[in-house]
Amino acid sequence: MENSHNENNPGAAHVPAQETGSKMDAVEKMELNSETEAIRFFQTVKERLLDVNRWSEFAGGASSDFYLTDASGAAVGRKAMEGDHIKIDIPGPGTKTGNGFDWVTIEQIKWQVLDDAEVLSMTARPSVNPFNEQAETAHFLTEQATSTFQVKRIGKVIYAEEHGRNEVPNTDLDHTIDNIRNTFVGWGAKIGFSYPQWKALVKGLLIYDNNQD
Repeated sequence: MENSHNENNPGAAHVPAQETGSKMDAVEKMELNSETEAIRFFQTVKERLLDVNRWSEFAGGASSDFYLTDASGAAVGRKAMEGDHIKIDIPGPGTKTGNGFDWVTIEQIKWQVLDDAEVLSMTARPSVNPFNEQAETAHFLTEQATSTFQVKRIGKVIYAEEHGRNEVPNTDLDHTIDNIRNTFVGWGAKIGFSYPQWKALVKGLLIYDNNQD
């Protein structure tokens, strides 16, 4: 747990630097009636962020389906942990390398508490398919890319964000069909086709009602 404070943007240091390819930011926020109410609701928001198996539900069924697995690829029903995989079912044809799915590894989860704010960040990176002995990245982006999912509370305002960095299509695989598929999916992400999905997710993480999760 960290205690350093960036006055302008708490949690900014959790997002990897942009060095190559494209990037994307999806941000949603809501203001509660009081800081006490915001602190209480933020507990729900944090739990939702780590409940990867329900991301599609939170996003209203938008686009892809997400499944949390452990490091060996076995499905798990708990909250996400560092070293876990997320198995992603993107609409359309999958890859042979990923057995029909795109795979990422959760490489870092950071929890930061400040005087008037708190931040939870989870960074995932394209990874190999744990069921495939080939040491090739099973994702439409290269392993340089990252996605940082972040929720934070500043006073009585709560934010949910997704920050994609260093997004380069993964087109140097042994399977030509996979390269073609990744070219088209990566191109779609570059021109913004993936934005609605992440926008739907971050918006869904902040849905507020009296019967919270």
